[in-house]
Amino acid sequence: MIRNATITDQAEVAVLLYNALHEIAEKLTGGNTYEEVLTGLRYWFSQPGNRLSYENCLIAEQDGHPVGVIVLYHGSEASRLDEPIVTYLRKLHGDASIILEKEAGDDEYYIDTLSVHPDYSGRGIGSTLMCKAEEQCLMLGYHKIAILADLSNTRALSLYRYRGYTQDYTITLVGESFAHLSKTFII
Repeated sequence: MIRNATITDQAEVAVLLYNALHEIAEKLTGGNTYEEVLTGLRYWFSQPGNRLSYENCLIAEQDGHPVGVIVLYHGSEASRLDEPIVTYLRKLHGDASIILEKEAGDDEYYIDTLSVHPDYSGRGIGSTLMCKAEEQCLMLGYHKIAILADLSNTRALSLYRYRGYTQDYTITLVGESFAHLSKTFII
């Protein structure tokens, strides 16, 4: 079952987010240990108005538990959604120059994160979440959807290409190269 996320999903979704984001999660939370990062992810997930908020998440649920998550927002909203995180990080580190790299284009509906629990991998959950994201994209009147994939993650790249996404360019985040892939809907 795919449903909208709720605040009560925070503990299980934080683990899913960490599994997908790793170093990016460390940067977004300012955490240095696994527990600090999970605490930060739970916090941001439970807060409205930021990129990792429950407001931007769809959940794949099985047996009453989240087993997959997809985080979605329009690229034109990225700066606004990053603002509370950037403000927090600047205060935490005492560094007013901290920024978050721009991941999403202003003309695209953006899949920020897609994660499926490893025990449920290979069951089509990621593909189902992407299908729901595409439906939501069209329902909201957008015609382009995009996602990033670590260039070394051949399994994810294969899924995205299978779903009709093509690589536009490569960007660097937290010192790693990511493919920017997009899909445009002709209406």
